[in-house]
Parts: sequence; C-alpha cells; structure tokens
Amino acid sequence: MQSSPPRRPRLAQASLEKLSAPSSVGGSLILVFVLIWAAVLIGSGFSRFVRPAKVQLMGAKSSYPHRFTQVPSVPTGSFKYGGSTAWAPIRLVVDSSIQAERLEFQLRYVEPRDYPSSSSQGIRMLLSGQLSFAQSARPLMSAEYEAAKRQGITLKQIPVAIDGVALAVHPRLNLPGLTLNQLQLIYSGQVKNWKQVGGPDLEVLPFWRFQNATHLMDFPVGGLYSRPTKMMNFEAVPTTTEALRRLAGSPGGLYYASASVLVPQCSVKLLPLGRQPGRFVAPYVGPQGSVGECPNPRPRINLSALQTGQYPITRYLYVIVKENGQVEQQAGEAYVNFLLTRQGQALLSQAGFVSLR
Repeated sequence: MQSSPPRRPRLAQASLEKLSAPSSVGGSLILVFVLIWAAVLIGSGFSRFVRPAKVQLMGAKSSYPHRFTQVPSVPTGSFKYGGSTAWAPIRLVVDSSIQAERLEFQLRYVEPRDYPSSSSQGIRMLLSGQLSFAQSARPLMSAEYEAAKRQGITLKQIPVAIDGVALAVHPRLNLPGLTLNQLQLIYSGQVKNWKQVGGPDLEVLPFWRFQNATHLMDFPVGGLYSRPTKMMNFEAVPTTTEALRRLAGSPGGLYYASASVLVPQCSVKLLPLGRQPGRFVAPYVGPQGSVGECPNPRPRINLSALQTGQYPITRYLYVIVKENGQVEQQAGEAYVNFLLTRQGQALLSQAGFVSLR
C-alpha cells in the first residue's frame, strides 16, 4: 500500500504559496490566498487532480479480498478513532458493517473535548495518543509532519475514497451556478456582492467553520487548500448544523462542506459549478425541491461527475496512521484494508463517495 497521496501536477503545486500563520488577535485571520489556482485548474483540466493512483492492499501481495471476512492480520480489541465530519456517512454506513462482520475489531468514535471534530483535531488527537488512527478530509500539512517528527513519530496518509465538495446557498438565491474563477474571486474577497457574478444585489456572506479558537477550516480547491484573507467578510461557525441554520436565514449566505453531507439537506440550495460560464455541473442528480420542501425521492450525489472530474471540486479522504510497529498501526492498517476491499468500496459508494477501484 502506498503511504503517500497521488502526485499532483507541479504547475498546480507551484501556484499555491505557503499560508502564513494567523497574526490578528482580534479575530481576523490574515492569510494568503493566491489568485493563480483557478486559471491553472481551468487550463490543465481538473480530472488530473482526482485520478487515483493504483492502490495495493497493505501487508499483502495478492489482490483485494472481496469481503471484510477475508481481510488478514486484523488485531483484536477496541480501537479509538475520529477526525473529519466529512467521514460521518462512512462511520454510519461502512464502519457499522465492519464491526458487524468482524466482532474482534471494535471501533469507538471519540470527539475532541474543547473544539468541534475536524481533520486537524483528529490528527492532533492521534499525535497525543488519544486515537489509534485518524480520518482526514485533507492531506497532512508540513507542520503536522514536523510535530510528529519532534515526538519521534512517523505519520502516513492513505487515500481510500474521493469526496465532492458542495457549495450551499440560501434556497431563494437566483443564480444558475459559479465558475471556478468566480468562486476564487469570492473566496479571495474580490467579489463581495452576488450581482458581480450574475446574481441578485445581495452581499456575499460566507460561513466558515473554525477548527479551534484561532484557526479556520481549509477550503479545498482542486487539491489545494486556502483560508480567508483580510479582504474577505465572513462569519465563523462551529459546526455544519449551525452553518445550515444560519444559512437558511441569510439570503446572501454561502457555505461549503462534503457533498455527502449537503446533498440530502432540504433547507438550502446547492450551486452547480463549472470551469467555463454556462457549463455548470451539479453535485447531485434529481430535483432539489422547492423552498421548505423535500423532494421524494431525495436527490442523489452525482458520483459519475465526481469520478470523471466533470464536477470540478473534489478531494481525497485519508486514513492517518502512526508507523510505530504497535497495535495502533495494526488497527489503522486493518481499517484501511477493510475500506479497500470490494465490499468496502461498494459501501463507500453507497455512502456517497467515489471509490478508488
């Protein structure tokens, strides 16, 4: 099993400058958001970012087992894990099935004590010995590698699925969609009114999840990660539930989260996205319904568009494992192996994610 994520195009990597640390005590975060990435994505083709590398089963030379019952080298015990809220559907659909079929391998989800669950909190808890392995919706940051190194710990990240990132707005916002360039202008603070991108005369108000007292969640764009600039007017929220509540009462509001989390929601509208004006692709299939009403049947995640790269914002989901030769590593690797079986990949698709096989 390869422990590093698939390589991204060098041109795209070079377009993102390193983010500086927060420098404002008053609540504003002064962080660099580079303006080049949208042009790079449009010019190079987003499918290059979501093409998974060949993944091999960890600790085995043969092909994938078909079922959970066939996964070898599974440790016995109860193992703590946690991390990104994007993994919530997986914990519900996939993890419950693993535990039902492999009774010797029990999982206990642990939330942070002081802050909402997130990729960053999961990795922090892994490094502090509170978790056996972590679930992340982004790759490891250099600061996390360095923090692990200072403790004599080696971390590895293992991609197991692909997630779509959806953009939610107020259900009455009259806008057919956004291009990547327009989205970049909004999140860099250059577009502050929806009429600048073909919408109504309303102030754009992004809601942004915070991961602790001073840091906001990273916004994934084509495999790159950015945060608000001082030019941007935004409101921080602790959870997706709170963001959706606020968004329902904010005509100009905007919020991003995993498509698997947002597509089933009835209180918001999801914006189609595209690389070029007028060529928008929705993250869902089927009707969204009218304001305040849920359609029956509910819309489904547009897995085909996510898999082919037609829908332009996706990201890998990673299991973060400590390479310490102990039972924690065995548990993390066994969990990866479960997810990469044919049964696991089928359940990941059922939960709303693109499988790697």
